[in-house]
Amino acid sequence: MFEKIRAIIADELGIEEDTIELESDLTDDLGADSLDAVELIMAIEEEFDIEIDDSTAQKIKTVQDIVDHLEKLL
Repeated sequence: MFEKIRAIIADELGIEEDTIELESDLTDDLGADSLDAVELIMAIEEEFDIEIDDSTAQKIKTVQDIVDHLEKLL
């Protein structure tokens, strides 16, 4: 799961996969702005064929948050 999410994040943010860790903060560590975050959520929704509601998306701050949420849904 983490590897797949890491690949999506790297692609969306244009960064190297090896710079992304579970503890990475999307904004502080990976440099995502609000538009990047929206595009990232959309890419994850598309990849996993799920829907992430806005209130949940706003709570996602780290890569671990994404993994945890997807594990609950899948």
